[in-house]
Amino acid sequence: MPTVTAVLGDITGLSVDAIVNAANSNLAPGGGVCGAIHAAAGPELARACRELGGCPTGEARVTPGFDLPARWVIHAVGPVWRGGGQGEEEELASAYRSALQRAREVGARTVAFPAISTGIYGYPLGAATAVAVAAVRDELALEPNSPEVAFCCFSPEVLAAYRSAGVSVVE
Repeated sequence: MPTVTAVLGDITGLSVDAIVNAANSNLAPGGGVCGAIHAAAGPELARACRELGGCPTGEARVTPGFDLPARWVIHAVGPVWRGGGQGEEEELASAYRSALQRAREVGARTVAFPAISTGIYGYPLGAATAVAVAAVRDELALEPNSPEVAFCCFSPEVLAAYRSAGVSVVE
């Protein structure tokens, strides 16, 4: 089974085949990791996203990485936290699974994920990382030809959450 690790860093600078963008359903440049990815990739990314016509929550779409070191950007739309009783867990797990499916479709051997939905969408960090790790491990178990996965953490707090969820940390 492919490896799953966590690393502290800036996802826009990682040398992986694909990075995952915590996207909004319009695939428009936003704040947080989405804004950073769009800024680093250049204006061609926003144009490519407009051509895709959006993406429903729980799904993912792919564009080239343009000016990023990563060849591909996989735009995964996680849920807005509404208290936990509105299907958020299933939607978040689906976003991770869909992103891995898109990574396999483009032949990515390495993929990095941010902590989807934990920023402005308000999903509690501990709960979100538990869902992310379980969904990724389940998907990898189903598909042995899946890419190696790194959870790229923008802060020590996020890294600690992945460590608590049982993910090996790369220093």
